Amino acid sequence: MPSMTGKRAFLELLKQEGVDVLFGNPGTTELPLMDALAVDTDIRYVLGLHEGVVMGMADGYAQASGKLAVVNLHVAPGLGNAMGMLYDAQKAAAPILVTAGQHEQSFNVTEPILWADLPTMARPLVKWSTEVHRLADLPRIVHRAAKTALAPPTGPVFLSLPGDILNDEAEIDLLAATRVAPRIRADRAAVEAAADLLVQAERPVLVAGDAVAQSRAHDELAALADLLGAPVYLEGVSNTASFPTDHPLYRGAMGRLSPGLRQLLGQFDTMFSVGGDLFTLSLPSDVEPIPEGLVTIHLDLDPWELGKNYPARVAMLGDPKATLPEITDAVRRRLDDGRRTAMARRGADMRARIAGEREALAAKARAEAGKSPVQAAALLEAVGRALPPDAVVIEEALSSAGGIRNLIPSRDPQSFFGLRGGGIGWGLPAAVGVKVALPDRPVVAIVGDGSAMYSCQALWTAARYRLGVVFVILNNSSYRILKQRVNALRGHAAQTGTYVGMDLEDPAIEFQSLARAMGVASTHARTVADAVDQIRAGIAGGQPTLVEVTLDRGLGIG
Repeated sequence: MPSMTGKRAFLELLKQEGVDVLFGNPGTTELPLMDALAVDTDIRYVLGLHEGVVMGMADGYAQASGKLAVVNLHVAPGLGNAMGMLYDAQKAAAPILVTAGQHEQSFNVTEPILWADLPTMARPLVKWSTEVHRLADLPRIVHRAAKTALAPPTGPVFLSLPGDILNDEAEIDLLAATRVAPRIRADRAAVEAAADLLVQAERPVLVAGDAVAQSRAHDELAALADLLGAPVYLEGVSNTASFPTDHPLYRGAMGRLSPGLRQLLGQFDTMFSVGGDLFTLSLPSDVEPIPEGLVTIHLDLDPWELGKNYPARVAMLGDPKATLPEITDAVRRRLDDGRRTAMARRGADMRARIAGEREALAAKARAEAGKSPVQAAALLEAVGRALPPDAVVIEEALSSAGGIRNLIPSRDPQSFFGLRGGGIGWGLPAAVGVKVALPDRPVVAIVGDGSAMYSCQALWTAARYRLGVVFVILNNSSYRILKQRVNALRGHAAQTGTYVGMDLEDPAIEFQSLARAMGVASTHARTVADAVDQIRAGIAGGQPTLVEVTLDRGLGIG
């Protein structure tokens, strides 16, 4: 066995796991690792100026690449700074090895400055959390962590690295990486039972969840939708391109409020959720989202999600890409000429209805294109027409994003990423991480002004590494989603027009100056046409660019 230091062994172990990028913000306890990186050119270190920002970058990278992302934080305050973004990564099932430097173990009993029990801090937000106590255990622990992060259901893990472990030297067996094969096929009897229900359905609906994009199962879900003639909705908190939005049976994204969901689902007699959560809601309600009598079928790689809130007639543990072809084949074997004809007629009717809805939405948005200040829907529709087919959209626009999944196409599983966890500030750093993962694709981040101010340091990282992201800041000078929600209470704020703590206009935030201070070129658009021209120019230029768009401040959605 070779003799090596812990810091070198850690980097070699990462390479065994296929890691070639390390996101981080260093402090004193990370200095041994930084010293090792000074002579190791195989792993690229991407510096961010705040731990929350580097956590968001790692999240975006993990989701876009499908690979293990690694982020290095600085002891307890650094982990604390990253916790909000770690929450988002957990909800998005991003496979991330989160590491943090720790004081030397002989020193920790004195509870030195910055010390805390790091594994306990991280544990609620990760699949597995531990600290290395012996250098001999480092290979086993790193490989176990990587395997756990990438095993379905994927998610972040945490590892605390004491300084003495990184500085010590010994003969070390590096062992080897292990991967859990993800293509789990659902139980055969459950597949047959699901096929029985789908064939009997008169008004079926399919719900596409993130697991479809993560397993690259667009074609497989489209084949089932085409056979059934069933519309496909995206799950309510949809942070991926879980179905091609230019498919003629794509009908939009579900909402996050129970009354609206119940009204939508009341149109159908059978719902098949493919990797979708049922349901993550925004607000409490006395109304249940699932109407009585709706038959529910649920396929997911996470057993926790199956039947979590609402019972499923058939619950299947399996990978969408591996299981959907078996379900489609089982449905096809049950079809006689009459059922096949009925499904084809149902599909033709649904396609025509969806085409009409799409054109009406686009026409409404285009009709507002000349208004000033800019109407969000008009901007999104124009951007959707202007973006190149291989563009990747990162969205954290909240109240300004109404209709975005219908207005901006997402054609492949890596073409769209949105905020899953709800902790704002994710969009800017996630876009940087996505660009690191997909350097040859145009990346456009559409982010609200309030969200942008949580993580504006990400602009500096984009500039430092010449990452050609176009950051589109939708500026309505407010936390508009909060205004909309407090208005719905029909209380004092709605009656007086007074919104405490929700305006960002005195003083106004100068995003162009902020971008230039971070080394990013910036422009300001006051019309839809100007915004589209500036976004196109930013993509063509290949350098990080910020486009600030002044939006209408009214409280209507879009």
